[in-house]
Amino acid sequence: MSKIDTVTQEKGVIAYGDEVIHYDVIRKTAGIKTARKVTIKVHPDQRIVATVPHDATSEAIQIAMLKKSRWVWQHIAALNAQHEHVLVRKYVSGETQFYLGRRYMLKILIDPTAVSNVKLFRGKVAVTLRQDNEKKSQTVKALINQWYQYRAEIIFHERLNLMLPKTTWVTGRPSFRILTMKKQWGSCSTKGLLMLNPHLVKAPKECIDYVILHELCHIDEHNHSERFWRLLTQVMPNWKEVKAKLDDMAELYLNE
Repeated sequence: MSKIDTVTQEKGVIAYGDEVIHYDVIRKTAGIKTARKVTIKVHPDQRIVATVPHDATSEAIQIAMLKKSRWVWQHIAALNAQHEHVLVRKYVSGETQFYLGRRYMLKILIDPTAVSNVKLFRGKVAVTLRQDNEKKSQTVKALINQWYQYRAEIIFHERLNLMLPKTTWVTGRPSFRILTMKKQWGSCSTKGLLMLNPHLVKAPKECIDYVILHELCHIDEHNHSERFWRLLTQVMPNWKEVKAKLDDMAELYLNE
């Protein structure tokens, strides 16, 4: 399951000045040589995760977190500042829309003789309406969402076809559904049915490939085990870099 964010059961808390910092703990599998230190990450949703050795004590984790507390707080402040610039869309001319990792300016046109439609035209997402009325924004939003669904169907089929030769454990061609999800980019059922978020078509193709490969790996390994991550690394060695790129833009891509 390719999530936009995840949660863990083990948690901790430290103080930084007058502020309280909560964090999640993920314990590495025993015997993994690279798992002898505490690594700390601040996610775009401001969730803080400490990935630790399997036998790390709560005290050792706290000490590591305290050493990085200033760095953590600076990252949270930067994310808060970034969040202030993510405005609720009004679906008016001049706003930004995304498609395959590129930014496009929204342009709304009124043409009583035309059929309502959405097209990419000279660096713009051009939406043509037959009439101007008080429900224009809702109409534009509905048309754009339909367009994203349509483009997602085409692009996801294309990328799935290109990724399948990498996943030698997959027999046949898996079916997929396009489903808008708030917390996941994609998922894979126990029967091998893929579900992909249409918002993903706003991301670069390599990010789409990452999510598709992630879900195809679940056909062979349903859990996020060490074997799963080795399998993903085998088919996409730079998946961490690509995932980070997708995570960094998630708030903008999901903004409606």
